[in-house]
Amino acid sequence: MRKLKNSELDRLSVEDFKGVKKTPIIIVLDNIRSLNNIGSVFRTSDAFLIEKIYLCGITATPPHKDIHKTALGSTDAVAWEYVENTIDLVEKLKKDNIKIVSIEQAENATMLNDFTPKQQTTYALVFGNEVKGVAQNIVTNSDVVLEIPQFGTKHSLNISVSCGVVIWDLFSKLSALKN
Repeated sequence: MRKLKNSELDRLSVEDFKGVKKTPIIIVLDNIRSLNNIGSVFRTSDAFLIEKIYLCGITATPPHKDIHKTALGSTDAVAWEYVENTIDLVEKLKKDNIKIVSIEQAENATMLNDFTPKQQTTYALVFGNEVKGVAQNIVTNSDVVLEIPQFGTKHSLNISVSCGVVIWDLFSKLSALKN
């Protein structure tokens, strides 16, 4: 085996990315403190053709050197918007028939591996603050709460890691539904 060069990876240009059909997933970042986490979410969203990222509350917005450091230019490709109040956004998305999915440890949460997304449905995945998680009023207003199964000693994963795990899982399941 030989490692591939970047020129051999056949990636989309920014212009092509903007025009291609997206995965029916929206990301909502609810009061994320770390600019590196924000950049990582942009990069993961680029990799899996995510429709849009909403940056809410204290979540910083591009351009910022610490976001750029991990986003590596994906802020130019992935659509994003700042919304001050997360609950206002959630209510708007629900009116647009988008299913709100909080990623959180909560009573009666569905384990990620047990969740089956539906075709012809757009999901807004809400990821919360590094310390406090997704705000309770958002959890309460969610259509589904998904929990990532964990088996070690720690109680949580880094938000950018959680985002990668959930996006990959849903992307894989949605891709399988197409076939």
